[in-house]
Amino acid sequence: MDPSQTLPGRTPVDEVAYARLREVVSGGGVVVLAGAGMSTASGIPDYRGPDGQRRVQPMQHDEFLASPENRRRYWARSYAGWRRFQAASPNESHRAVAQLERLGLVSGVITQNVDGLHHEAGSRRVLELHGNLARVCCLNCGEVYSREVVHDWLTEANPGFRVETQEVRPDGDVVIPEDDIARFHLARCVVCGSDQLKPDVVFFGGSVAKPLVEQAFAMVDHARSLLVLGSSLRVMSGYRFVRRAARLGIPVTVVTRGDTRAQEEVSLRVDALLGDVLPRLVADLA
Repeated sequence: MDPSQTLPGRTPVDEVAYARLREVVSGGGVVVLAGAGMSTASGIPDYRGPDGQRRVQPMQHDEFLASPENRRRYWARSYAGWRRFQAASPNESHRAVAQLERLGLVSGVITQNVDGLHHEAGSRRVLELHGNLARVCCLNCGEVYSREVVHDWLTEANPGFRVETQEVRPDGDVVIPEDDIARFHLARCVVCGSDQLKPDVVFFGGSVAKPLVEQAFAMVDHARSLLVLGSSLRVMSGYRFVRRAARLGIPVTVVTRGDTRAQEEVSLRVDALLGDVLPRLVADLA
């Protein structure tokens, strides 16, 4: 079964809106702005429900920096959830975006997701706005490590640490008992010895590096249209690109379920699951 069929909120696609979407994409020069809805069919949930309300409370940037105890809480939960998060694979929507790029219609992808699934699906020009959980950096000395390497260090530091859970949260962690967190040991940077190892992602409350933002703005500036996929645009990190496109007179199309923040800037909205739209779009335009 198509994974998207298991998701709530399935509704028939508005054929008039779909026809307009097909026309927009067929013109090429499309820059995709991808949100969490891209990865829900891969088993990675969104932060927000259909009503736009946040369902989980992620680790905050300042909270992570504040104390070793907070970092222990993050890493214990992230360690427990990593293998399930890592096992996620691209879904048909990721593959459709990659195919639209190969067809010369999509010129680039700006993704707010940290799962690396666009790359895995075959997209080549991908800007990971919020980083990638597959990398870990030391906040003290700047050394960068593979997440696999750090996972092995954590395994060595925590022999016998086992937490059974079927849950996967948007940032890869899971909820585990406080007693399990208390007995978890942090890994340390092998270069400087610091315990300030952090996944190379932007936590809530953190900021995207300015050069990366400028690179994303440049992609939008050169686009013929901006296609927002699977995002409510509640967070300014992504919404600013919609505002930029609207100011430049670049058409903005949104394909997602539920309401979005960008009611006034959007030229066209398709209220549908991505799995019901993108593979069909590829079939029509190939």
